[in-house]
Amino acid sequence: MAVTAASVQTREYSPVDITSHDFWSRPFAVRDESFARLRKAEGLSWHRPLPSLFPMQEPGFWALTRRADIAYVSQHPELFTSAQGVALDPMPAEIQRVASFFLTMDPPQHTVYRRLISSAFTPRNVRRIEEQIHRNAVAIVDDLVGAGDIDFVEACSAPLPMLTIMDMLGVPPADQPAVAKAAEKLFSMSDDEYSSIEERAQDTINEILLLSSTGAELAQFRRKNPGDDLMTSIVNAEVEGHRLTDEEIGAFLILLASAGNDTTKQTTTHAMMALVDNPDRRAWLTADFENRIGPAIEEFVRWASPVLQFARFATADTEINGQPVAAGDKVGLFYCSANRDETVFDNPGAFDLSRSPNPHLGFGGGGPHFCLGNQLAKAELRNLFRELLFRLKTVEFGEPDLLYSNFVHGVKRLPAHVQ
Repeated sequence: MAVTAASVQTREYSPVDITSHDFWSRPFAVRDESFARLRKAEGLSWHRPLPSLFPMQEPGFWALTRRADIAYVSQHPELFTSAQGVALDPMPAEIQRVASFFLTMDPPQHTVYRRLISSAFTPRNVRRIEEQIHRNAVAIVDDLVGAGDIDFVEACSAPLPMLTIMDMLGVPPADQPAVAKAAEKLFSMSDDEYSSIEERAQDTINEILLLSSTGAELAQFRRKNPGDDLMTSIVNAEVEGHRLTDEEIGAFLILLASAGNDTTKQTTTHAMMALVDNPDRRAWLTADFENRIGPAIEEFVRWASPVLQFARFATADTEINGQPVAAGDKVGLFYCSANRDETVFDNPGAFDLSRSPNPHLGFGGGGPHFCLGNQLAKAELRNLFRELLFRLKTVEFGEPDLLYSNFVHGVKRLPAHVQ
């Protein structure tokens, strides 16, 4: 059945609000009550567009709230494209392309770029990165032992993923604070603490430009002064006669500094809060850490759901689980909802470190865009939690200060007492 533009305009919006500022100001568990209603009903519902920083309008989007539907869309890029943008809030495609690099590509172009990046992660480079992660995790917890009152996010969750990215790409120490600040601000822009509504669009572009130019300068330096490091491997990587340009490497730094940083940072915070709240789960994990940390990390990521959603656009008139979707329609992939899907997860509201199987969508719904950095994130979490759980005698938390965002499940600050 063809769906006309006129019929798109007259579609009825779902009475369940998942768009407003008020909705996204609520705690995760309260928001999930709304997603649970959608999962239980049709699973696919039409919603008002999210607010935009940019002067553009969209008619709305389909919310996918069940795991099976999100996996289906993720695994069919020929029907649901990323090339028109992956931001659920209306945002010009050209800005997204600069900020998201190969996230806004479809196969076969996406496949070439993914292979280019992957080819730089040689066994030697991966081993070096693992060693750097271990050293940094030890140093971070060295500073926590006996520290007393701290902000857990600033002192523990935030440093490791950002240090890992700096080490990987060879960002000079003098540039690291500016890069870290730009990355944090880029992912936190929706929160009034970081940017006023009037400044938000320009600030987004400014942070993107700073990160992009830093990546391009690092690439230029390594082309002239090759070393035995990952950045040298990246600038020399070649697939099907294609090499990354300096601008593309700049875009890769944006992707790493945002997606590769904030996700692990937020998972660390949410997982540690859950372990403190569930001392029996912490005892179970430490009783056989090396054998249990693998499945535990999967539950850390499911529980945290650090990336709440992404978007796709339908390339043709099609269906999702029997529901007609028109060519050009935007679909929102709500990973936060999929990771609480009662038809997939037994007692999804429980923090269960031995959960098996655990087919969460914390690294995406499968298909070509499955998170390239998932092994890096797991290495960071494994090394950091080994140090935290065995070296800290006391960890007590106050109330978390939550980030306002419809994209990142963020904690800005977490007062803690550690010994």
